[in-house]
Amino acid sequence: MNDFVFGLTYPFRCIGLFFRYPKIIGYSLIPMIINLFIYTFVFYFSYTFITDKSEELFREAVSNKLLLDFISFVLSLFTLLLVLFACYFLFIIFGGLVSAPFNEKISKHIESNVFGVTSENNLPFFRDIAFSIKAELKKLLFYFSFMIPLILIDFIPMIGSVITLIFGSGFSFYFNALDYLDYPMTRRMLSFRKKLKSVNSNFSLSMGFGCTAFFLTFLPVINVLLNPVLVTAGTSLFYEKGYDKKI
Repeated sequence: MNDFVFGLTYPFRCIGLFFRYPKIIGYSLIPMIINLFIYTFVFYFSYTFITDKSEELFREAVSNKLLLDFISFVLSLFTLLLVLFACYFLFIIFGGLVSAPFNEKISKHIESNVFGVTSENNLPFFRDIAFSIKAELKKLLFYFSFMIPLILIDFIPMIGSVITLIFGSGFSFYFNALDYLDYPMTRRMLSFRKKLKSVNSNFSLSMGFGCTAFFLTFLPVINVLLNPVLVTAGTSLFYEKGYDKKI
C-alpha cells in the first residue's frame, strides 16, 4: 500500500524537477502546441455538433419546456462524458505518436542529467524516430487488444458495465504506467515482454503511478500541459525505484 501511495503522488513530486531544466521545457513546446490545437478542435466541434443535433431532435418531439430543459441538461452531461472518452482515446493514439520523438528527448535529458546514465542505441536520427514511433504503435496494439473486448462486454445487460468499469480502469492504470516508464526501456531496445516484466516487478508502485497518470491524461487541456511532466516522472521513477535493475 505504501508503494501504491508513493506512485500515486510521484508525478506531483516531479513538477519541480521538470522546471529545473529549461531545455526540457523547450522540448515540450512543439508537441504541446500541436496536441492542444488538435484536442481543442476535436473537443469543441464534437461536443457542439452532438449537443446541437440532440437538442434539435428533442425540440421537435417534446413540447414541455421544463422537460425539454431537463433532457437538454442530461444530454449535455452525457455528451460531455462521451466526448471526453473519445478525446482520451484520440489523445492516446495521435498525441502519443506526435509527442514520441520529443518525449524521448525529455526522458533522455532527465536520464543523463539527473541520474548520470547514458543509454545510446547508436541509431541515426530518422531511424531513432522510426523506432520510437514503432514502440508507440506496439503499445497501442496492446492497449486496444484488451480494451476492444471490454467495450464489447459492456453491451452485456446488467453486469457488462460493471466488468468494463472495474477491469477497464485497472488496465488503464497499468497501461499508463507502462506508457510513461517505457522511454528508458525503448532506448535499451528491450522486447515488449521484457518491458512488461519490468513494470510488473514493482506492480503496486506502477499501479499507483499509472492511476494518477490516467486521471491527468483524461482531463481536457490538463492532459496536454502535464504530459511532459509525466514523461519526466516516469523516467525519474524508473531509476529512483530500480526498475532498470529488474529487467
